[in-house]
Amino acid sequence: MPSRDVDVVVVGGGAAGVAAAKRLQQASIPCLLVEARPRLGGRAWTVTDNAGFALDLGCGWLHSADRNPWAGVAAASNLTIDKSLPPWAKPSLELGFPRADQAEFQRAMGAFFGRLEAAAQSEPDVAAANFLDPACRWNGLINSVGTYISGMDLDRLSVKDFDRYEDSGVNWRVREGYGTLIAGYGADLPATLDCAVTAIDHGGKRLRVETRQGAIAADQVIVTVPSAVIAAGRLAFTPALPAKIDAARGLPLGLADKLFMTLDHAEEFDADVRLFGRTDKKGTGAYQFRPLGRPLIEAYFGGGLAADLEAGDVEENCQAAFFDFAVAELTGLLGSDFGRRLKPNGMHAWGRDPFALGSYSSALPGFADARATLSEPVDDRLFFAGEACSAHDFSTAHGGFLTGVAAAERVIGVRGV
Repeated sequence: MPSRDVDVVVVGGGAAGVAAAKRLQQASIPCLLVEARPRLGGRAWTVTDNAGFALDLGCGWLHSADRNPWAGVAAASNLTIDKSLPPWAKPSLELGFPRADQAEFQRAMGAFFGRLEAAAQSEPDVAAANFLDPACRWNGLINSVGTYISGMDLDRLSVKDFDRYEDSGVNWRVREGYGTLIAGYGADLPATLDCAVTAIDHGGKRLRVETRQGAIAADQVIVTVPSAVIAAGRLAFTPALPAKIDAARGLPLGLADKLFMTLDHAEEFDADVRLFGRTDKKGTGAYQFRPLGRPLIEAYFGGGLAADLEAGDVEENCQAAFFDFAVAELTGLLGSDFGRRLKPNGMHAWGRDPFALGSYSSALPGFADARATLSEPVDDRLFFAGEACSAHDFSTAHGGFLTGVAAAERVIGVRGV
């Protein structure tokens, strides 16, 4: 059973919740981290496969690593940081995609991003798809790459919000896993796991946090659950917070699902090279061969394609549907015998996860300012954090970290510590 009375409750044990609770712990403020899952990490989840490899089923890259606070935590935790170039910084394999076509595609995508940047400064907040060149042969692949970045198809993506994302271009990995890093950072925190919070009553003198294991009284609460969970009403507020709900609905979680496959005779390929399943359509996968030099393929599926594959499978993790799709694309490029070299090795369907309902937030057209609304405290007692609350680092674990620490600092200020 969770503690019945505590100074501060932190709801959600992902990157933001762990960072917030850690900062409160450092300030000697009694707090309790309450997490619905039986583990910490949230959408950062590392599992170990039968060969002993750490697989990040959720976030896997330390984006903006030169300013990402998780990089410092990893170093302090004696975890191994890999600084080799990401596959998107290298030429793709030329199977079905000659080098000249790759250069043409890169120019077309650069021009598209340039139009988005200009539009974000002068246009009303509309969908990014409006700025595709109708005559461009690469629009399908540009849209696919957009789903890997944002989780959203371009016709559902706010131009202004997309332009506000800040990225230093430095991308590293933790060999032991991003999920391992975040869960380890919270290992010494007072936490109650496998304990979903269903409602928060902030109308009384103290806040009442309803959980599936009973109620908790607190002076302050930091809410770090994903925006999609708030939008779906799975965490109820009394009195109601309609502005928060509307903001969360404008910040849905797009989908970016990953499938790991073992690859026999993987040494045929260089480490960390990429191959697109198709270059002439939107619904295609991106395949990273030998990630971190391992005999695996890490396959990415985003936006509407990921949603369709999740919807088309009766299994909870949808691995079969994604694997069949990946095999069809890869054998189309590498020959029918290539399929015999592949075996599914793990994935998680984030859209079906009841405590996530998606991968990471993107703003719908017209909702570029919803992040500020979602992150605003209520009566200096109810605080909000998470990647969806970040103005410039949304969709990242470090956006979660920074907003979690910021919320904790506000709690510290209110308490006069």
